[in-house]
Amino acid sequence: MTTNRSELEKITHRLLIEIGEDPKREGLIKTPKRVAKSWEYLSSGYKLSIEEIVGDAIYYENAKGMVVVRDIDFFSLCEHHLLPFFGVAHVGYIPNGKIIGISKIPRIVEMFSRRLQLQERLTQQIADSIQSLLNPIGLGVVLEGQHMCMQMRGVEKKNSFTTTSSVLGEFHDDAETRAEFLSVISKKTF
Repeated sequence: MTTNRSELEKITHRLLIEIGEDPKREGLIKTPKRVAKSWEYLSSGYKLSIEEIVGDAIYYENAKGMVVVRDIDFFSLCEHHLLPFFGVAHVGYIPNGKIIGISKIPRIVEMFSRRLQLQERLTQQIADSIQSLLNPIGLGVVLEGQHMCMQMRGVEKKNSFTTTSSVLGEFHDDAETRAEFLSVISKKTF
């Protein structure tokens, strides 16, 4: 999927007029160009695939312990209002003969978050992609997000957070494993 920067600029110019602004006003002259460039970045996840992101960074290892990457910043846009939601993602898995390069987990989060999203879908897409890549013994994905569509409009609840999770395999079936994962992602370090 490619973006048409010229069309995005025209749409933004028209939007400024529709909301009662003057796109020729000094502060707004370059806004259509800036917004078009911004939308290219904010929707860049559509141009990527899991294969491109991961490449050859899957390794066969006999690792047995839980692997957790936590506090991964994410920024996305709510598909209902085109307003930002953002927060942190925590991803953990128990290897089943394969591991993934650690940096690839945040890249997976980033790829899916750079699309119009729902937090629930984003959580599941991250989990599904790691599950299909590694087939781990257990997998947990937890996202904690703040939604501008809820905080700055609508119900205007400024201190609200949304938590979503997907737990598979031993993270789902074994309460002790799940508790260990939740304990690791709640610890404060450094």
